Amino acid sequence: MTAAHTDARGLSTEELQTIRDTLAGGRKPKVMFTEAAGQIAGQIGQVVELADPATSDEWVVVRFGRDELPFSPTDLSIPPRGATGRRVEQKVEPEPVEAAPEPEFMVVRTPVPAPREEVVVSTVDTPPAGGAEQDAKPARRAVAKPARPKGPAGLTVTLSYADGEWTLAATQGSKALAKPYVIKPVEALKMVSLIDVPGVHEAVEQIMSAERSEAEQQAEKLRAELAEIEARLAELRDAG
Repeated sequence: MTAAHTDARGLSTEELQTIRDTLAGGRKPKVMFTEAAGQIAGQIGQVVELADPATSDEWVVVRFGRDELPFSPTDLSIPPRGATGRRVEQKVEPEPVEAAPEPEFMVVRTPVPAPREEVVVSTVDTPPAGGAEQDAKPARRAVAKPARPKGPAGLTVTLSYADGEWTLAATQGSKALAKPYVIKPVEALKMVSLIDVPGVHEAVEQIMSAERSEAEQQAEKLRAELAEIEARLAELRDAG
């Protein structure tokens, strides 16, 4: 039985566009997990959504069993025709043991159930010649990469000032929880007071100072216009 091939390069731009078109047509295309996905490499899943790649490196949402988890395009590939998702472990060949001239080492392979082999190294004590004994390098065994846990999408709360108005918005991942809406300056000041950053406090103080100055100028102008109107009204009353 031949192990399913997983493309270590992941999904290409053209393959991602094909998946996007397939989702738009109401179908959920199949993908195969690559070695970058860890222990589930070679398994088959279904793409259910393509999120915003600007918010996270893991934006391809795949249904695997009962779970729907986000993955990076490098974790996935297009499965070959007839792939069933059954994974056959590949036989890991241990690195050759480098034997030193003295002391002499013998390598004895002890058979174990397929598909893996264990290498047992035994030594034969012989008189060392010309120096201390040299240690053979231990055989290294491949360790499967554990699957990375998928946490919740990040939450972003944005406080903005533009055109004389303070606005507040909130997003989680690519989903908008609250569209920008206007709040009172006193509410914005309360939020800024929680941020222990002197530069932010100075910027807010400059904005509020400019708004107060503009409001005072407008009030002075209105008072002058009101005084002029009252004087004109008094003249009209005297004339009557």
